[in-house]
Amino acid sequence: MLKPPAVFDRDRDWTALEEFASAPDPSPRIGIVHGRRRQGKSFLLRALVSQGRGLYHQALEEERVPALRRVGAVIGEDAGVAGVLEYSDWDAAIRALAERAGPDRVIVLDEYPYLLQQSPELSSVIQTVFDEARSGSRPPFRMLLCGSAVSVMTSLLSGQRALRGRAMLDLSLVPFDFRQAADFWQVEDPQVAFLVHAVVGGTPGYRPLLAGNAPERTEDFYAWLAAGVLNPAHAMFREADYLLTEDPAMTDRALYQSVLAAIAGGRHTRNAIGSLLQRDDAALRHPLLVLERAGFIRRDEDLLRAKRPLLGIDDPFLRFSTAIVRPQTARLEAGEARAVWDSVKSTFLSAVVGPHFEHLARTWTARFASAETLGGAAARVGFTQLSDAQARTSVEIDVVVLGAGSSAGRVRVLAIGEAKGGPAVRGLADLRKLERVRDLLNRRADAARAKLLLFARSGFEPDLMAEATSRPDLELVDLERLYRWA
Repeated sequence: MLKPPAVFDRDRDWTALEEFASAPDPSPRIGIVHGRRRQGKSFLLRALVSQGRGLYHQALEEERVPALRRVGAVIGEDAGVAGVLEYSDWDAAIRALAERAGPDRVIVLDEYPYLLQQSPELSSVIQTVFDEARSGSRPPFRMLLCGSAVSVMTSLLSGQRALRGRAMLDLSLVPFDFRQAADFWQVEDPQVAFLVHAVVGGTPGYRPLLAGNAPERTEDFYAWLAAGVLNPAHAMFREADYLLTEDPAMTDRALYQSVLAAIAGGRHTRNAIGSLLQRDDAALRHPLLVLERAGFIRRDEDLLRAKRPLLGIDDPFLRFSTAIVRPQTARLEAGEARAVWDSVKSTFLSAVVGPHFEHLARTWTARFASAETLGGAAARVGFTQLSDAQARTSVEIDVVVLGAGSSAGRVRVLAIGEAKGGPAVRGLADLRKLERVRDLLNRRADAARAKLLLFARSGFEPDLMAEATSRPDLELVDLERLYRWA
């Protein structure tokens, strides 16, 4: 099955689905497809069904009887039967679906968590029919279960759940990376591409909501914000609330909003968040785990200090909304978008642009930088923190690249980097600072020959660029390089 031209990228995802749907193996198959809303799951599955002639059913939030009736309508339409086929329970409906599709067509039950809300036995029913097909007592079938409630979908295969050990596909659709997102939005200018990604990330479903348009120049950025995410009449204005309400695991939404606000405000450890919210460690463990599983926050491990992770908001739009939109909701609803934007520009730089640029620097290093750039093949990429006794302060190294080897029992560091997302052009002072950091790091790891990576959103001074031409241990990475090459 060829991927339809309307499906942008998603090559690996399409290949996984195509192999699931069309593999010659006649045994029954169950697959799970999950991911946050607006990632294009339904679009991709509809394309799969249209290419491979399958049965597609998108569930609604409705009672058990009308849900069964809608499944009957799907089967009846496929069979060319006038009217709606009636089924008294899910056992009869699933058996009818399996029989109608047979082994050569795939069944898709989209928004599967909606069905489970009123019919929690459904997974056990599917398990029974699957086991019968596997034993040869009934014909095989292929079924994909899809949903946006990540906590529900990821739990389907856990512990003692009915489908545990029966699914052969567990596909998570994630947002496009920053390079894919620039192509998807058709943005040529890396400065504009970066700003757009810092606000909406790589979620493909946001593009049609924003009329498919991105600003052409940085000068147009505010007008683009004012027409969309800062506009109280626009659907994107409250999108962050919808992201949280779609997951049934997030019951205490005030707590989850408060945790996100704490992280957006610079509290990046569990202790710091607990101190701000006056909650003990045990009370935060579960909400942090739920947010992490949903893909809303990430846990960045310190590469050289065990059990010292830093928490960050992983979804760019959720970070932008939490740091910028939510605190200014009343003023934005009063029509003060211009005044609000002027007053939050510094917050935008510190709470949105800065963390986002650091994350893209690590992403580029891990995914796109060549071995020549890094001084060898990278084994791990992350960050670390050091104590500078002389300056009586701590130093965070934004990018640390570890190699596979070690020297005298010490970890081998291939490269270290500093990422600056602000408006200032970086110069020789930044290089000297990074050289000193390398010397400090060499006391704890094998870092004497580590390459120096300077990332700058706003570019570099001529004297620094001149020195880089004669320094094989120095790499300068601006947005052009971040988006274009290794």
